[in-house]
Amino acid sequence: MLTAIVAVLGTLAGSLLTGLLQRAQHRATETKARRAEGIAAISELATVLADHRRAMWVREDLRLRGKDWTEARATSHTTRSAVTAPLLRVSTLLPDLASAAQTAAQATYALRGVSDEADLAEKREHAIAAADRFATAAGSALTT
Repeated sequence: MLTAIVAVLGTLAGSLLTGLLQRAQHRATETKARRAEGIAAISELATVLADHRRAMWVREDLRLRGKDWTEARATSHTTRSAVTAPLLRVSTLLPDLASAAQTAAQATYALRGVSDEADLAEKREHAIAAADRFATAAGSALTT
């Protein structure tokens, strides 16, 4: 009888241990997948911000020089629209980065309607610096 009780307890303990190990492995897999998704969102946002910053530079440079900027304006609308989804993904997946991401986006949007070429250059440098701060914050967030 004692042998049967020990066998049953051993089987239960083995099942419990197996369940705990499977749960830990599942959590590790989820954490790894979430991290990969976060890295992808960060990369995508950095890319679309750079694309939009460039489009805004071209657009505003043409406007300031009195050139036809109709096509550049359409391009800038497309690139700005492309910022929305990655910005939302970063803010949702990595809420600690939401402020830095939003600041980088706003700095890029600020290139619109500048008063002269010096203002355009200054706003561009500000947007680049904000994007760099976002990248630094992202790197820090991913290492913790």
